[in-house]
Amino acid sequence: MAVNDAGSIQLRTEGSTTLFEDVFKSHFKNLHAYACTIVKDDVMAEEMVQNVFYKIWERKAHLTIQTSLTAYLYRAVYHESLNYIKHLKVKTAYQSYATARMNEQSDNAEKKVLLGELEERLRTALQELPEQCRTIFQMSRFEELKYQEIADRLGLSIKTVENQMGKALRLMRLKLIDFLPFVILSLLNL
Repeated sequence: MAVNDAGSIQLRTEGSTTLFEDVFKSHFKNLHAYACTIVKDDVMAEEMVQNVFYKIWERKAHLTIQTSLTAYLYRAVYHESLNYIKHLKVKTAYQSYATARMNEQSDNAEKKVLLGELEERLRTALQELPEQCRTIFQMSRFEELKYQEIADRLGLSIKTVENQMGKALRLMRLKLIDFLPFVILSLLNL
């Protein structure tokens, strides 16, 4: 490190180690305090100052400081601290995104499993219904036919269709009672 006639500072490799140490020791405490006011973390403030001095040391052969050394160091610590804060914001935003995404995927996986179990239970419950009851239920719920249309197709009275549907719904409700909260929540999320 050397000061030339124009007042600019140049870092050189020969014999600059002791001058560099002197600059580090004389400015570290104040730069650390300054960085603490920005990053609000004592350990990270120390790291910010050390990063600045490390970068200066790395570029010492090519670095020319045209302003005062103190102003240069404060500006460098300021920018290093701001970069750290920006990095923290990006990191926090990504963590929030990743957590939300994982929860969403977990919820979707859980819903798929429950839906698969519900479909299996529904098939089983349908198979356990008496044949006429099952036929009427399927025509009503899957083919979306009205009771009168079902009665006409099967040659039954509308009262028989109503009674068989009531019986089917009662039996299905009993067989699928464990899934009722899931079905309600699924319908609410649509």
